[in-house]
Amino acid sequence: MKPCEHVSALPRPEPPPGSDTCLECVAAGTHPVQLRLCLECGHVACCDSSPLRHATQHYEETGHPVMRTFEPGEAWRWCYVDQQLT
Repeated sequence: MKPCEHVSALPRPEPPPGSDTCLECVAAGTHPVQLRLCLECGHVACCDSSPLRHATQHYEETGHPVMRTFEPGEAWRWCYVDQQLT
């Protein structure tokens, strides 16, 4: 497996979170299971275990490739393009 090249292109420092929850879930009346932070723009969205999968939807709409967990005590990142943890 080749290393992810998208991480090196991310803005530094990482963008501040745009909210503290998934605003799309709030608007839809659903509850996020876990939150993800887009490392390109700071958009906060719900994970794929949530009913509406807003983090993946954000990637599909914007092409922003890397997100990280927005859960306390966790620090992993995911690249949608390479389909791998970074």
